[in-house]
Formats: sequence, structure tokens, C-alpha cells
Amino acid sequence: METYDVLIIGGGPIGLACGLEAKKAGLTYLIVEKGCIVNSLYHYPLNMTFFSTSDRLEIGGYPFPSILPKPNRPEALEYYRKVAENTELNINLFEEVLAVVPDEEEKYKVSTSTGEYKTRHVIVATGFYDIPNLLGIKGEELPKVRHYYHDPHYYYKQKVLVVGANNSAADVALETYRRGADVTLAVRQPELGSIKYWVKPDLENRIKEGEIKAYFNAALLEIRDKEVDIQTPEGVQTIANDFVLAMTGYQPNFTFLKKLGINLSNDDLKQPTHNPETMETNMPRIYLAGVVCGGMDTRVWFIENSREHAVKIVQHIINV
Repeated sequence: METYDVLIIGGGPIGLACGLEAKKAGLTYLIVEKGCIVNSLYHYPLNMTFFSTSDRLEIGGYPFPSILPKPNRPEALEYYRKVAENTELNINLFEEVLAVVPDEEEKYKVSTSTGEYKTRHVIVATGFYDIPNLLGIKGEELPKVRHYYHDPHYYYKQKVLVVGANNSAADVALETYRRGADVTLAVRQPELGSIKYWVKPDLENRIKEGEIKAYFNAALLEIRDKEVDIQTPEGVQTIANDFVLAMTGYQPNFTFLKKLGINLSNDDLKQPTHNPETMETNMPRIYLAGVVCGGMDTRVWFIENSREHAVKIVQHIINV
């Protein structure tokens, strides 16, 4: 059984950053990723543009060249893959971590879908993109309902209902509209939410011109094969519909965190217990890195402000 100083769960940007810091410190390490490299970014919408400039997405001090001021998804995939390749990061892809249990000599035994390892330290950098926040309504299980969005071309000449108020919903509504979809937007709040400053005016104007129909203070009640019911201030509206794109956000894998023995806060945020100075959880030598630290508050941590977690963790490991 292979033994490491550090085993990193998650091969996204922050998991890679942790691997780079461990390598720089001379620690033996392994990154284990259940999908492809930067798996969450791979599943982002095809035409997605980051809010941040490329320099704020850099890891390990490696420059991120970008044609435009704000890089897009293909550029990010290329950058992170090249960093992993050029630094020869030790990473196992398409291997899922199933269990982490304490072992003798202050080590953990890590069982995966393909093997077993021993490690003194574990870093959990699993993000939050794998589990969508469900609407919890009748008809949500229908194949026409999507919680992930990839390409607007698919929705040409279709009646599309987009649920949500923030960046993802805005991007989906505008992109599908511009590819010939008949778009309706359902927003729980009385107005649009947190949307990229260069996108929000565009959506507001499309709504004002009637090119995208929008219901505010509205909630989706029921989904059927060819129509949906929406609760609005004017009463229940039934509209014809081919697809529901529910951009309602995502959440960390709380079941996995609890399985590791990590405590969660008792409020709705379910924030995992950790020391913000060292990123160590209530479980000795198990650390958190990246957006998983925020629990349900997924707007706290991003690539640009959680890169420092890698440095904090490795410094704590080598100093204790």
C-alpha cells in the first residue's frame, strides 16, 4: 500500500494548487480526482467567461496568458492542464475517494474506487458543483428538467423556462434567447440578483423590450410534459414549455464531509468546522481548501481568494 505525506481529494484548481505547494515543500503527495482534471470547470457552460482576470486565477506562480481581459472556459482548461502537465503533478484521474478512516501511527487509510493508500494528512478540495439544489416540486424528475447547462444550440425553437436570479440564470437566458429559444425567466426575488456587471444591463434590456418574459416574486409550482405552473403575484400562470433550466445553485457533498467526521454548523449554511488560520478541521490532520469551506454559502470562496488555502495548509503541515 502506497504511503504519502499528503493525499488531496479533488483535482480542481485549488486541489492542483495544494499539490504544487506540497511538491515545493518536498512532501510526498497524491491528488485523487473522481473525474477529469478540473472536472467542475469542464462541466461549466461551453461559452462561459470568468468574472476575474486571468492573473487572479493563476496557481503556483505560473502565468495565465489570456487573449481577452477575462478568460473563458477553454482557456482555463488549457491553462490548468498545462500547469499539471509541465510540473508533472502526481494526480490520479477518474478515481473516486470512498472512505477515509484513522489508521495506526497517526495516519489515515484512504479507500478509493480503484485502490487504497495511507497518508498522514488529507486535504479536501472537492468544491460544490456536483450536487444541485433541487426545487422539490412535482415533475422535477422529468427529463426536460436540467440543473446543468452546456450549450445553447440545443434549445433552438424551444420554449425554455429559466429558473434563477443570478449569473448562471442570466447567462442561460441570454444565450438561449440568442440561439432562437422562446425564453421565460422565473425569479423568486423582486429583482435580478448578483449578475456580472457587463451582463446585467443586457438582460434588463431584453426584459424591458419583451424579448425575454420575466416573472418576479415568482415560484415554479409544477412541471408537466408540455407546460408548467408558476405562482406569481397575479396568481398561478400556466405556460407552454419544452425545457426547464433550473439554475438554482449547487452544494458541497455534506454526506461525504460527515462521513469523514467533519462537523457542520447547525444553521442553514452547514459550514464545515475548520480553523481559518490553518484550514485544519475538527479531525486532526484533515484540512479543507477552496469553496467547500463555505458550506451552503457558496459565494464566499472562489479560485482567486482561496488559492491562499494551499499555502496555509502546507505551512501548517511542515511546521507541526
